[in-house]
Amino acid sequence: MADDKDVVIDFLKSKSAAKSKFYFKDFLELFPGKGPRDVKKILTKLVNEEVLEFWSSGSTTMYGLKGAGKQSHAEGED
Repeated sequence: MADDKDVVIDFLKSKSAAKSKFYFKDFLELFPGKGPRDVKKILTKLVNEEVLEFWSSGSTTMYGLKGAGKQSHAEGED
């Protein structure tokens, strides 16, 4: 799974100038041969290792590199 984690990290780093948070479906496109459950396991492992973090608006969850981009308090949310 280390290679899969590298795919996710490389994708996020390559897009960091434009966006810092991505939808789950964006990661599904990185792994066309894997099902949603397998991709979720990769993302969850990275969150548990504190490489990625969740961002939730309440209706949707996004993923991004830990510490990258605006955080919720900087986006005018409580």
